[in-house]
Amino acid sequence: MVVVQNAARAPIPRGRVRAVLAGAGQVAEIGARLPEGGWGLAVRISGDGELRRLNRQFLGEDRPTDVLSFPSGDRGLGVHLGDIVISWPAVVRQAAQYGHPEETELALLAVHGFLHVLGWDHAGADEEAEMGRLTLAALRRSDVHIAPGRL
Repeated sequence: MVVVQNAARAPIPRGRVRAVLAGAGQVAEIGARLPEGGWGLAVRISGDGELRRLNRQFLGEDRPTDVLSFPSGDRGLGVHLGDIVISWPAVVRQAAQYGHPEETELALLAVHGFLHVLGWDHAGADEEAEMGRLTLAALRRSDVHIAPGRL
């Protein structure tokens, strides 16, 4: 079960975020990392201030960011996989920058965070390419199409 908390009062239905993440789980490589029999995930849509505080507290970077992921490290049956925090102001800025709807940017960041929860990273060029490929495959499952040049 995906729980979405909209602390920023973003004009996006919570069900849409849940549907995008459920679609992402249907991508073979992503689904292979999910426990059979159910799993949980928390998504919090918040502001730049909270993302800055969390980024400073957990990563030592004193700046806001668009999305942070906190994997639980658990992979058992019915387990809570982790938490994702997304900055709504960053969604708005990046959607305008890339020329696609805010809902599209939110979906992209939610999937990006989900991949991090499941253990993917983008420290090197090969990892970044793989995360990009998986992100696009996951978004296509929900008929979400990002602007050219976004990834």
